[in-house]
Amino acid sequence: MRATSATVRRPLEGVRVIDMSRLAPGPYCTMLLADLGAEVIVIGGGRAGLPVSSFSRGKHFIALDLKAPEGQKALQQLVASADVFVEGFRPGVAARLGAGYEQLSSLNPRLIYCSLTGYGQDGPLAQKAGHDLNYLALTGVLGSIGPHDGPPTVPLNLIADFAGGSLVATIGILAALIERQSSGQGQHIDAAMIDGCLSLMAMYSPVWGEAVMPRRGRGWLSGAAPYYRCYPCKDGGYVSVGALEPQFFAALWRDLVGAEAPDQMDMAQWPAIEQALAQAFQTRTRDDWGTHFAGRDVCVFPVLSPSEAWAHAHVRQRHPDASACEPPPFPRFSRTPLSVLPTDTSDQSTAVLTQVGLGADEIERASPPIERERLNQAGSGWPPPLRG
Repeated sequence: MRATSATVRRPLEGVRVIDMSRLAPGPYCTMLLADLGAEVIVIGGGRAGLPVSSFSRGKHFIALDLKAPEGQKALQQLVASADVFVEGFRPGVAARLGAGYEQLSSLNPRLIYCSLTGYGQDGPLAQKAGHDLNYLALTGVLGSIGPHDGPPTVPLNLIADFAGGSLVATIGILAALIERQSSGQGQHIDAAMIDGCLSLMAMYSPVWGEAVMPRRGRGWLSGAAPYYRCYPCKDGGYVSVGALEPQFFAALWRDLVGAEAPDQMDMAQWPAIEQALAQAFQTRTRDDWGTHFAGRDVCVFPVLSPSEAWAHAHVRQRHPDASACEPPPFPRFSRTPLSVLPTDTSDQSTAVLTQVGLGADEIERASPPIERERLNQAGSGWPPPLRG
């Protein structure tokens, strides 16, 4: 099952990852590892069902009944050959399934075991339920995003789940793989999404309450500054203006107003600046402005929908084969380039478990038939069905 290439090896080729995570952060983390060349084996069979299907490419899916001794034995044989193990249960749950860090590291001392959770492995909230929005609320992120005269803005689940969770866990795993080269030992990574969010606020928390960020919806980068915000256009579309530096703002002002730019750092002038820019952008459509500013250093770009983004000329040139359903692997490597891996969510229990030494009877006893049937069904239930 270890993927090889006749021409180019991916950076993580030869690394085997066992993934028992669900929801979004863990599966996105292991998709990134798969994109980089790791062999990722996803273990299904529990009540939580399958991970988000968007993150399934390049992975192998199997079903194990971890409440049965045969299922736990199969997991142990997989772990004996693995480099990385990823789980996202509340603390203690994995251990009850025979998949805790102490249990698995005793079988494989080189194992890098990553627990990716919202609140971490200890602390008063470690056993509490939560989602991205709650982690943002707890860490000050949510309280700093949105208008000053309305509720905080919900920024999808991009910050805690993916930036503070998936990406931080991926960094930890890669760092542990490097450290293992010198120590020869694995270790337990406690990747808490609240920790990632606190780190992401490193630029803003120290200046909260000061002029640069006095409160939500106020300050330089909050959308209050008239040269760093979005403006509606004639057709109802929007353009983004990021003319923070004086030279960009001066060029923008000359273009739209035809005069010498006012002092953009003087907050007393912000209302007049905003009014002038708002009036100017109402004279053309979003796409007209996109064409007008194309190739010019004024930091003005149209606000695209997710589907429109894939049709943009710059995105098409860099990623001609990518799409909304197939984002490109990243980053780019000069010697070991990445390519999009195929997606196959069918049950591969027999192939995977045979390779680690299990016989047909053992595989049958380890894999719950009802879950194996579910693994063969297309999709994962995401997006969830909504009823009007």
